[in-house]
Amino acid sequence: MRQILNFNQNWYFEKRDTIITTIPSGMEEITLPHTWNAVDGQDGGNDYYRGTCCYAKSFLKPVDLGNKRLFVEFEGVAMSAQIYLNGMHIYSHEGGYSTFRVDMTEYLKEMNLLCVLVDNGINDRVYPQKADFTFYGGIYRDVNLLLVESEHFELEKAGTPGIKVTPQVNGTNALVTVETWQNIEAEVVVTIYDRDGEKVVSEKGIGIKEDNTYKTTFSLSIDDVHLWQGVDSPYLYYAVAELIVKDSIVDSISTRFGCRTLTFDAEKGFFLNGKSYPLRGVSRHQDRDGVGSALTKEMHKEDMEIIKSIGANTVRLAHYQHDQYFYDLCDEEGMIVWAEIHNICQMVERIQ
Repeated sequence: MRQILNFNQNWYFEKRDTIITTIPSGMEEITLPHTWNAVDGQDGGNDYYRGTCCYAKSFLKPVDLGNKRLFVEFEGVAMSAQIYLNGMHIYSHEGGYSTFRVDMTEYLKEMNLLCVLVDNGINDRVYPQKADFTFYGGIYRDVNLLLVESEHFELEKAGTPGIKVTPQVNGTNALVTVETWQNIEAEVVVTIYDRDGEKVVSEKGIGIKEDNTYKTTFSLSIDDVHLWQGVDSPYLYYAVAELIVKDSIVDSISTRFGCRTLTFDAEKGFFLNGKSYPLRGVSRHQDRDGVGSALTKEMHKEDMEIIKSIGANTVRLAHYQHDQYFYDLCDEEGMIVWAEIHNICQMVERIQ
């Protein structure tokens, strides 16, 4: 079964644009999340450092690796990253707001040095490049190690969690489409649980080849569905997917979801589950004074408490993908979310 280990501690940082193969004296020891623009990126002068910096961390090869695979998961690196393991370049990622994962298995030694060159400099490849906010540089969200069996739910498909849930409410029932992606043609069992952990419905199926993965699709019905009612009752179900190989569960993933209907009327406004629901809320960026974009989970929680304290029921997450942790908080606390992709450059150009 998969194991997840937080990998935020004992990193080293330096403003340099070349890799290292050993950690030299003088490198700053840091804990992630981290940005090098926590101070100069917040004075409004638009003269903050934009360039390449180096992050490094040494670690031992897991003793129980066997036939398993070891991935490193980056939840956010701004704005592009070059990944090196033991001096060898093994991965490139461009885009500052999305999760990505790297399979390190084939490059591991007993003792390893992971080196990440991070660049937030001006270029013609990574979007956006012009806006009214800071393009913070750094490994500014959590990093995790994922130890999985060789047969597992997909980890390299565009940074997705390997499971997608789409509920459709019809009266008192909900039809829930669950899609999973895995790296092997094998049986998948999907089970939906209610908020109290009671099983609602379960189904099993075999995946169909799709590109380099296998996709399994399920249609499950929830009778007498408990609706997600915003701040009044943010009720969430759980969908759990299990990958079965030789009658054993080799991997398991899960996600939460709410069943609801959202509609707009040009004259009457927004409706949640068929009832008028005036939207009152705030716009949020993922930064704060003295910290920049490198928010901890505690800081995300504090932001949510502030939003709740003013009586808001809606939050606009501008102008890019925010930390998945905050989306989860919005579901838990009943916040309607206006989510955006980073299309700010075109907006600024039109305004100007």
